[in-house]
Amino acid sequence: MGRNLKRRVAVMGITISMSLLLWSILLVSSMAASPIGGEKRPLLSPELFHGKTAYTYYIANEIPEVLDNIYCYCHCQKHSGHKSLLSCYTDKHAAFCDVCQNEAIRAFELHKEGKDIQTIKSMIDKEFER
Repeated sequence: MGRNLKRRVAVMGITISMSLLLWSILLVSSMAASPIGGEKRPLLSPELFHGKTAYTYYIANEIPEVLDNIYCYCHCQKHSGHKSLLSCYTDKHAAFCDVCQNEAIRAFELHKEGKDIQTIKSMIDKEFER
């Protein structure tokens, strides 16, 4: 009877471990598919700027759902408390940052090519990650 109990405990342990592993895989994959940002602040108008800067603020206003899913590789999340690339366009941060501007332009190009948000996010990650 002691041996049978040990087997049951071992099987239960394996079952619980597998369940936890599956749950964690599903949790991580659902987090990766969800927006990273959740930015709610209003975006600045492109009319406040000129040239490339105005163009990138235009992009932010055109495709906010895309930019809100993209990590900003100037790492402003760490030093400015931004939530996503979209956050850079709620203030003048992007006006002075080539990384923000180049990411937005590349995301817009990919969007115009018909790429979905997850594909755009993956491609931006590969191209801009340092």
